[in-house]
Amino acid sequence: MKLYSYFRSSAAYRVRIALGLKQLPYDLVPIHLVNNGGEHRSPEYMALNPQKMVPLLQDEDATIPQSLAIMEYLEEAYPEALPLMPQDAAARARVRAIALLIAADTHPLNNMRVLNYLTKTFGLSEEQKMQWYKHWIHENFLALEQVLQSNQTGKFCHGDTPTMADCCLVPQVYNARRFDCDLSAFPTIVRIAEQCNQLEAFQKAAPEQQVDFS
Repeated sequence: MKLYSYFRSSAAYRVRIALGLKQLPYDLVPIHLVNNGGEHRSPEYMALNPQKMVPLLQDEDATIPQSLAIMEYLEEAYPEALPLMPQDAAARARVRAIALLIAADTHPLNNMRVLNYLTKTFGLSEEQKMQWYKHWIHENFLALEQVLQSNQTGKFCHGDTPTMADCCLVPQVYNARRFDCDLSAFPTIVRIAEQCNQLEAFQKAAPEQQVDFS
């Protein structure tokens, strides 16, 4: 199994956590999104992933982009490994909803290509760019905090074992802290992230632990 990854990509970070939780061995292939004009734009990588994004998972004959699709694939292809989804249909839907709140509604507004477009195309200043970033973190974390105050939340986003939702939560919190977002209004989010980061799979997936960290 190969994972094409960039140490700072929160989407790739999610998949590294998932692979660690499921204890599935893989080879990491660094794809630097800045160096050499962006290695994701190389013809070789574009042939694998026309979206020019990471992560990308290769597992025998399967080539899978998109972090949530990869995690769903790992669930179905390796059912004997630690599950990242609960068994109950409603619980599974809740986990997916939390994951999508982060991966579909929060992260896309604040990823590198959007932030670069704001400054290079619309001429936003660094201060304006950070206002944009912090605004959307705050707006979406308000909703997420409320969702996580449910009695279905335990030590983790759903119950007392980590799920796909936690794989999404931790990288988003990491990025929020990287950009000095005020998280004081989100005690449940912070508590769950701290709980996750006590586990080896989350620790080993952190950006600072990657071979391409710089």
